[in-house]
Amino acid sequence: MEDILLLEAVERYLAGEMAQEEKATFEELRKKNAAIDQLVVEHTYFLQGLDNYGSLKSFKHSLLEVESALAREGVLAPPTLTGKAKVINLWGKYKRSMAVAASIAGFISLLTLGLMITYTKKYGNENYMDLVKEITKTNREIIVLKSKNNSSAMPAKEEPKVDFMGSGFLIDGKGYLVTNAHVISKMKNIYVENTKGQYYNAIAVYTDNSVDLAILKITDTAYKAVANLPYSIKKANSDLGEQFFTLGFPRKEIVYGEGYVSAKSGSDGDTTAYQLTVSANPGNSGGPVINRNGEIIGIITAKDSKADGVVYAAKSKNIFNLLDKLKAENEKNSLIKTPVNVGLKGMDRVQQVKKMEEFVYMVVGN
Repeated sequence: MEDILLLEAVERYLAGEMAQEEKATFEELRKKNAAIDQLVVEHTYFLQGLDNYGSLKSFKHSLLEVESALAREGVLAPPTLTGKAKVINLWGKYKRSMAVAASIAGFISLLTLGLMITYTKKYGNENYMDLVKEITKTNREIIVLKSKNNSSAMPAKEEPKVDFMGSGFLIDGKGYLVTNAHVISKMKNIYVENTKGQYYNAIAVYTDNSVDLAILKITDTAYKAVANLPYSIKKANSDLGEQFFTLGFPRKEIVYGEGYVSAKSGSDGDTTAYQLTVSANPGNSGGPVINRNGEIIGIITAKDSKADGVVYAAKSKNIFNLLDKLKAENEKNSLIKTPVNVGLKGMDRVQQVKKMEEFVYMVVGN
């Protein structure tokens, strides 16, 4: 059993099937133990011999198939042989191939026998048992190490204290989000939480109170960047009556709403905002307004307390104005790229929501 374990470890190493940590440990073992290093070298030659023999057999088989095909088509007309002449002719015709095959077979046999003798001489004693025990011990240590790494890779976080809450959404998969300025105005510590319950530390990188918008950046190392956001941000104004849906966090669970653009300006004729007809609650502030083509047309900012179902939203083109100001402050912010994809276009509403909700976050803080 120990023989099999040792050879199995060598073969997994040569086949590149070892994990990175296990491979590094095994290579360190080779450096320290000349016997194991020699075993790896010998087994490498053994496997190469088998590969060469297999390649030769495959080549010979291909040649025989070609010859048979040519014979069937009448291109080749092998002579009819009888008696001893057939044997002599076949020997003359195939003696080179047979000699090569015999040589390869002999080489493999001798190499196999040599390896068996070598293994017996080198590892058939107490040293061999020590090597097997050492490898087995190393494998167990690697398993324990992996277990510890996996358990410590994502340390349990304490849930942040929540004094204020709103919504936000990604505008760049590298961790940039948009929310309302009033949502974070009283927050000293900002966190964003996705629909899976994972939350990350974030900071405000730009705030514009005149349009009630803020850009956040996730600073948590546990956050994994998103390669492609499936939606785009609309630069042009939307038409009166354009239908849309909203996603946000008026409570712990993400909530869907739908409505239409009821005015091209916001409260008191504010041209930087829309008036919407949709159901919304305070936690919806900062959430996206998405049309049927998968374009974000606005960001919910406030609810009209005097009229039922009347909500105001900052126009999406304000996002670009904020980014221009942010990039003017520091050139490194020019790396922020807004999405231009149409992955939501053509989908039914249920599929659009399923694909969109993972990019909408709860913004919380204290």
